[in-house]
Amino acid sequence: MSHIPLQHVLIFSTALFFIGMFGMFTRRNLITLLMSVELMLNSVNINLAAFNKYLYPQQTGGLFLALFIIIIAAAEAAIAIAIIINLYRSHHSIDVDDATEMKY
Repeated sequence: MSHIPLQHVLIFSTALFFIGMFGMFTRRNLITLLMSVELMLNSVNINLAAFNKYLYPQQTGGLFLALFIIIIAAAEAAIAIAIIINLYRSHHSIDVDDATEMKY
């Protein structure tokens, strides 16, 4: 089994985080914003798993924390999708600019 250096994993994770951040700042669609947040959370999970493997290979604290973040991200995605569906049903748009101009 090949050994991947920690630096390569961190570069990959950083790239994923900044792709997610770029999506957050440049897109106006709520679904795309949700996907960007999920991408950033997944990059954090990669960091936790990598540091756990390379710094403390006998301990599992980082892996359990990553699992906890995955559970929280799944709950966040389910609630966000429900809100987006409700917004689309009531206003026929999921654009962020349209959502800020809506009056309830």
